[in-house]
Amino acid sequence: MCRRSSMRIVRWFCAAPLALFLFSFQSLAADWPPISPEELKMTEEPSAPGAPAIILYRQVDRDDSGLTAHENNFTRIKIFKEEGRKYADVEIPFFKERGNNIVHVGGRTTHPDGSVINFEGKPFDKPIAKAKGLKYMAKTFTLPSVQVGSIIEYWYTIDFSEHLVFDSRWILNDELFTKHAKFSLKPYSSSYSNLHLRWAWHLLPTGTEPPKDGPDHIIRMEVANVPNFQIEDFMPPEDELKSRVDFTYSEDNDAKNADEFWKKHGKKLNGSVESFVDKRKSMQEAVGQIVSPEDTPELKLRKIYARVQQIRNTSYEVRKTQAEIKREKEKGNSNVEDVWKRGYGDGLELNYLFLALARAAGFEAHSIFASDRRHYFFNPALMDADKLDSDLILVKVSGKDFFCDPGAAFTPFGMLIWPETGVQGLLLDKEGGSWVRTPDLEGKLTITFTGLEAVSRRLEERNEDETDRKKTLEDEAREYVPAAIEVELTNKPDWVSSSDSLVAEYRLKIPGWVSGAGRRALLPVGIFSATEKNVFEHEQRVHPIYFEFPSEKIDDVSINLPLGWQVSSLPSAQDRDLKGARYVLKAEDNKNAVHLSRQLSLDLMFLDPKYYAALRNFFQLVRTGDEEQVVLQPIGARAAN
Repeated sequence: MCRRSSMRIVRWFCAAPLALFLFSFQSLAADWPPISPEELKMTEEPSAPGAPAIILYRQVDRDDSGLTAHENNFTRIKIFKEEGRKYADVEIPFFKERGNNIVHVGGRTTHPDGSVINFEGKPFDKPIAKAKGLKYMAKTFTLPSVQVGSIIEYWYTIDFSEHLVFDSRWILNDELFTKHAKFSLKPYSSSYSNLHLRWAWHLLPTGTEPPKDGPDHIIRMEVANVPNFQIEDFMPPEDELKSRVDFTYSEDNDAKNADEFWKKHGKKLNGSVESFVDKRKSMQEAVGQIVSPEDTPELKLRKIYARVQQIRNTSYEVRKTQAEIKREKEKGNSNVEDVWKRGYGDGLELNYLFLALARAAGFEAHSIFASDRRHYFFNPALMDADKLDSDLILVKVSGKDFFCDPGAAFTPFGMLIWPETGVQGLLLDKEGGSWVRTPDLEGKLTITFTGLEAVSRRLEERNEDETDRKKTLEDEAREYVPAAIEVELTNKPDWVSSSDSLVAEYRLKIPGWVSGAGRRALLPVGIFSATEKNVFEHEQRVHPIYFEFPSEKIDDVSINLPLGWQVSSLPSAQDRDLKGARYVLKAEDNKNAVHLSRQLSLDLMFLDPKYYAALRNFFQLVRTGDEEQVVLQPIGARAAN
């Protein structure tokens, strides 16, 4: 069960008179360098040739020391080309439902002649993404009268939740080249808590001095000439590739090294888990209601897993307001007995219930806290406990290890969601635990969505109605075909179970797919090849290649020929094997039908850029093979036609 969130710790304050915080553009602007005549005249940046725009100056000042932590942001951008005018449309993401807010928004446009036009409109909130019932918002606005040669500036403050301390980071790379930037952090400190701040940096630009703590206890850093960040197909998580500084608050600051840090943290986690699951008698009674004495060990575990997944999982419900929670009078669970009797719990609590039931059934079972590789790759040396943000259960059955995550909705028995596969995890015990690695996942896609493909679609559509689900599957079918199609979902897929497959049946029509050539007709064989059509087009590669999980796509297509038509010629069979990647294509004449079989297998996850040329060449061969055609002609027509 992935739990993606920043560390939050309750603050302690002694009573003190409140001071009124006076905020104005002028008070912030005192720290910003003025626009120089040279910047007004700029038409290009030699360090970023061809760039449509660059960031001239950026400043981020974070203050965690007050009642409400806040962060002031300022950005100054020079527009070089017409396409650079799009940066006048500003979108500032924030997480409103967790108490964050964007305030004190302002901006202005300065033309090359020095004239200034202030932004006097009102920003509006716009939903940009949903995740597990939570809504991500963005504050959006457009700066006025932006032209080629203009300099645009905007500023805002992020207010965080009161009484809480959040981990933070400085991300140095941006979509645009950055000429100069300054960062600062005033940490939280209090005699009422044992919180300490540690920080680590990653891929700092050449010549950059690491952040330093000044005499005023403010941490500062300056950077110059930061390259723009390039987005590429199938690359590792952006956070792993961008220059950054990570700040982490922790109470375990006395650890001398990483091993000692994780031993202490492992003992603390283990104590918390064991306290929650220590209800052996009630769990034995529950197991008696789930399994039969004649069941095999694996069948017993499967039954326990299925029963746990029947319990209401609150992690995947639309987040309720405080009024709704109070009205429904739902209590928080203190232990696994509460979860079992009340019939609800979040994903973590369901995993703990599975752990307790498995032990009560006589299995050796352990809790594992692992890292979610969706956003970064875990490094124990950084001693950041918040990065162990996934939890799962390891159960030993007849000498075989089963990694299970019943708290992840729709995940079949013995399978993990893809961010939890192939990652390092801390297997807990009373001595502090030991590091293990979760198994890599194998999945495939045919006409039926299977494995992780089925899980992800059920998760994405869990709160939608049948009309939206139908449209989603129909739109996805359109994405596979490199032509305009008519498609209609004709069955009702099983959206609510944890079965391994999600079957979608369509009525499909592809107008004009068979083209005419004299008295012949040409039928391209790559009917479902659109997703590979534009992959790895660029000649050069900057970042490593990163596939979220190994995959296999199999197309099995039969096309009945019109009465009076026959196959004149078939393309040669293809079998391209790159060891980690394989492409197989075969077209067959089945008398009154054409049978097309296509397989694209990628047994890869992480590939060094030096292998990009070989991988790019492989996908070019895939595209070439998909463009091959079956030639059809009327029965009795001469081959010369």
